[in-house]
Amino acid sequence: MLSPRLNISLNTSRPTAILDGHLDSAYEELTVPGIPGAEHAISSQGAASATGKMQKHNQKEHLYKLLVIGDLGVGKTSIIKRYVHQNFSPHYRATIGVDFALKVLSWDAETVVRLQLWDIAGQERFGNMTRVYYREAMGAFIVFDVTRPATFEAVTKWKEDLDSKLVLPNGKPVPTVLLANKCDQGIDVLMNNGIKMDQFCKENGFVGWFETSAKENININEASRCLVKHIIATESDPVQPIETDIIKPHLNSGKIVSCSACFKS
Repeated sequence: MLSPRLNISLNTSRPTAILDGHLDSAYEELTVPGIPGAEHAISSQGAASATGKMQKHNQKEHLYKLLVIGDLGVGKTSIIKRYVHQNFSPHYRATIGVDFALKVLSWDAETVVRLQLWDIAGQERFGNMTRVYYREAMGAFIVFDVTRPATFEAVTKWKEDLDSKLVLPNGKPVPTVLLANKCDQGIDVLMNNGIKMDQFCKENGFVGWFETSAKENININEASRCLVKHIIATESDPVQPIETDIIKPHLNSGKIVSCSACFKS
């Protein structure tokens, strides 16, 4: 025996609205014969859906292109994978040319920030393509490996290359954060020279520096927030200084100790 068919009729006597190119169900009434209260329930669901859409439409959205640069093998790709996908792989595979990733941040109740991360191969500094890769970027991370001093020595060359090829519309360098990566490997040279690192960064135009570890997920989010905060401050009011974020070394011996600073703009 066949089951009785459920007849659903659309009442279009009330006005409709278009949101995102779709019919707004908040202004539709679905009449379901034989099911008391169904009309009210369906209309309420539609109203809730429309309210969510309206709140979403009231949010401000920012799209920022961020560069992740530094010498070969310093952990740029691992940092991005940790930040975007929350995973880490010990297997190394060199980036060829450039790779991309997207991270969406709910910055506050009124703001959504979309970050387009450009993972640029370490050997690209020696080529002419970096000018193309850098174009229209709003900020950058320069990464070095704390276990390989030569990669730190290359930081100033990366910064000079960046500043010579990319400036903000006001003529200033783009905000750049220095990442001292692989701090989980027990190298405490930087930690014992935090003041010198602060001085180095200020002298070379970095807005902050962070000891990071993609493996242990140390300071990745904090470094990103520092950079985005500087970008937003520069974009909204270039002369307004932002508050300083300083991450103190943890005294808990059970955790890996890290030092960092996010300077005023």
